[in-house]
Amino acid sequence: MNFYDFSAKKMNGQEVKMEEYKGKVVLVVNTASKCGLTPQFEELEILYKENNDKGLEILGFPCNQFASQDPASNEEIQSFCSLNYGVTFTMFEKINVNGENAHPLYKYLKNEEKGLFSKEIKWNFTKFLIDKDGKVIKRYSPTTKPLKIKEYILKLLNL
Repeated sequence: MNFYDFSAKKMNGQEVKMEEYKGKVVLVVNTASKCGLTPQFEELEILYKENNDKGLEILGFPCNQFASQDPASNEEIQSFCSLNYGVTFTMFEKINVNGENAHPLYKYLKNEEKGLFSKEIKWNFTKFLIDKDGKVIKRYSPTTKPLKIKEYILKLLNL
């Protein structure tokens, strides 16, 4: 199995196969609207706007598993991200990233790049960087600011 074998539903309910991102560099992030790290949406959007036309995709997956910091509906989350941070990158329906009901994509990502002490996602805004061939290159901690990853993204984009 690889990244391209999975699919997920966008906020509008449309099923998206990850194979649609073949040949692109992808940053997958579990997000939350009421977290101390929520302002990272701003840097994620900057990265996306600067590099989307060069082959970068950012995929946001809201999750309410950490201190109930994203309790809203999918529609409310989408509206919050757009109004407060101008988010234009793809946001998916709210999912679980840990436990028995974790989304299959996240089960895969966690197996490919384990965290510091375990596979489990520790908090909102954990990031997975995937290269143009669908290989998970690196996992970044929640506190790693998106613009700190920019140089690695540019290398993968061959810029």
